[in-house]
Amino acid sequence: MGGDLNELQALDIWRRAIVNSVRLEAPDLSARQMALLLTVYLDTPPHTVRGLSGIMKVSKPAITRAVNRLSELGMVRRKVDEDDRRSVLIQRTVKGSVFLREFADLIVAAANREDEADSSGLPPKY
Repeated sequence: MGGDLNELQALDIWRRAIVNSVRLEAPDLSARQMALLLTVYLDTPPHTVRGLSGIMKVSKPAITRAVNRLSELGMVRRKVDEDDRRSVLIQRTVKGSVFLREFADLIVAAANREDEADSSGLPPKY
């Protein structure tokens, strides 16, 4: 698939990537959790709950809940800011990096339509 994508093509790529992540039994993240994880990994650190709340235009309690879940999964970690001990930094982890790298591979495969044949070798049914 090359050139410009239309809306349905973009949604189909996203759908196929998500379906494949479910098949691989990857952690089931909410859209908010995935958005927060991507923000922590793609935007320049440091990251705080207040800063992430501002970037994402989401309440601090909602960010805290997402950070809690991602921390439980080992995808981000909290660290006290040595410069301001009242502040807590949200940091990347190896597990989160691996998860996003694998998810990026799923998106690329979906965009290149490499995911269309299942293990039976039959084409998709849609």
